[in-house]
Amino acid sequence: MPSVFKTNLLPNPTTVDLAHYRSVLKNKAVVDEAEKLLKDFKPVTYDVSSHIQAIETFEAKAVAKAQETSEKIDVELKDLQATLANIEEARPFEDLTVEEVGNAHPRITEAVENMLKKGKWTVPGYKEKFGDLSLM
Repeated sequence: MPSVFKTNLLPNPTTVDLAHYRSVLKNKAVVDEAEKLLKDFKPVTYDVSSHIQAIETFEAKAVAKAQETSEKIDVELKDLQATLANIEEARPFEDLTVEEVGNAHPRITEAVENMLKKGKWTVPGYKEKFGDLSLM
């Protein structure tokens, strides 16, 4: 990157044809004064290497952080694609059996067995939420 800065900011010397202006203008004093100013002009040079170095350091850190973020996103994207494939391949809920649900979530089986041991045949809060469907 420094080569871009150096090639774009190199001084480009320009020459002014003062003889042409002397032949065109009637007021020769203006041309003499311009010539004197051009000869006395010394361009100011600034040391921008510290700024360029700071910019390059910032750029390097930004690129490294962007690559790290890109890698994290790639990992997350692979996980999401695997999850999506799992969802697409899964059987509908209506097709699942009680045994399959119990195998997937053993807590449900334990809770049902515990309720049966205690003689509870209803789920607490079911009637309040869904109403009583008994006809009697």
